[in-house]
Amino acid sequence: MELLFASEALRKRMEDEKAMAKAYGDRTKPLKLRLALLSQAVSLADIPHTPPPRRHRLGGTREGQYAVDLRHPWRLIFEPANDPLPLLDDGCLDLSAVTKVRILEVTDYH
Repeated sequence: MELLFASEALRKRMEDEKAMAKAYGDRTKPLKLRLALLSQAVSLADIPHTPPPRRHRLGGTREGQYAVDLRHPWRLIFEPANDPLPLLDDGCLDLSAVTKVRILEVTDYH
């Protein structure tokens, strides 16, 4: 999948190992693994919904966003970035057709 970033500053933190380590500390290793998993996947459907990555859809104020686990309780938050969004006949997102995601943040939203 193609990875886009919510900001240039975030892109720089995610692409530079020293900047990533400084910003995310002990979350750096799982963060690198999840970014590699996302970039190597053909579509969002290829990201397992079972642990350890545990892709899951968010709701409430984060409706339309997804997350993968890093180190509890931290998550990598992203959103589908295809334009237009690929939808199934029932209006749900077609995960197998999502080929771009926008990385939004690393956070503990609990």
